[in-house]
Amino acid sequence: MFETLQAPPADKILSLIAAYAADPREGKVDLGVGVYRDPTGATPILASVREAERRLLETQKTKAYLGIAGDPAFCKAVQTLIFGTDAPHDRLKALQTPGGSGALAITMGFAAKLSQRLHIPSPSWGNHAAIARSVGFEIVQYPYYDAATGSVNFSAMKAALEKAAEGDVILLHGCCHNPTGADLNKDQWAEVAEILIARKLLALVDIAYQGFGDGLEEDGWSVRYLAGRLPEMLVASSCSKNFGIYRDRTGAAFVLGKTAEEAAVAQAQIMVVARTSYSMPPDHGAAVVRIILEDEALAAQWRDEVETMRQRITGLRKALSEAFRLRTNSNAYDFLMESRGMFSLIGVTEAQARRLREEFAIYLVDDGRINIAGLREDQVETFVEAVVTVKG
Repeated sequence: MFETLQAPPADKILSLIAAYAADPREGKVDLGVGVYRDPTGATPILASVREAERRLLETQKTKAYLGIAGDPAFCKAVQTLIFGTDAPHDRLKALQTPGGSGALAITMGFAAKLSQRLHIPSPSWGNHAAIARSVGFEIVQYPYYDAATGSVNFSAMKAALEKAAEGDVILLHGCCHNPTGADLNKDQWAEVAEILIARKLLALVDIAYQGFGDGLEEDGWSVRYLAGRLPEMLVASSCSKNFGIYRDRTGAAFVLGKTAEEAAVAQAQIMVVARTSYSMPPDHGAAVVRIILEDEALAAQWRDEVETMRQRITGLRKALSEAFRLRTNSNAYDFLMESRGMFSLIGVTEAQARRLREEFAIYLVDDGRINIAGLREDQVETFVEAVVTVKG
């Protein structure tokens, strides 16, 4: 039977891992895979995480299942981190998930029972559409990014959302948009909320980079604002980036209902989706997050570490924009400083991206997305020169 199968298209991001690993050249640069790297090029284990793991090793007494919804204490801690203390917590329900992708899979799987169409920003993280198709959604792309200015094309976004049909699901990036780094401002979020309410649309917010934009509290503002305005919403979150626990697959899914009773029913339905997918969530990473967030001193240490990562990303954005300004004698790359988070589109074609890999050993996605945090400070000038060269 297997002889009838055809190989699926290679994942554009994951395929870069193998190509980069096989490249023998010294000085090669990996800007494709979305992991934070420190000034030495390593993806570190945070000191707060090491301490939490030490405590977990000493105190954990069982590896028994936690249940489909996971650890209630973890869910409560992450809920407060994302939604703050003033959220309508009585109308919020949470599930611990295998990473942010797991949270997206079960929230989309649940939403697909209620609606046929999911509206996704153009561009968006590639796995958004892949997950949506796997659960049966019809995908509609709405304009989001203006490549000419490196900012949100908000007028086009608004016009598209105002045409969405009642009951449609709208995917929104909570902060640090992937792949552009271009975020909505507070006034724009307010306008989006009014459209969602007027058109009776269901928001699904993906927040995977909280703390990497303007700060942990600032980056949670969009979710908190929507939770205070909308009758219903879904949120998929990830602990991969801000806790640096990528391989431990830790995330959470949230449902906000009109009432506490409706939220509980929705949570139960999402648990059905989870049960038929991965059944029970992995716990190690979630236990580490819980230990950190429940301990005042450890949480303060973690917040300092997140701020260090954020400041490094911001510093790299500033260095890149200034280097491009000097090299091109223009402000064409000033958007790099104005954008937020790990990712930006550098404005190269697929052919130019291939040249960067082949001629300069610089690995980035074909659409020109770069992981800002993948650069070392001493590689900025080399990278800028290579980009200017391939763009002619």
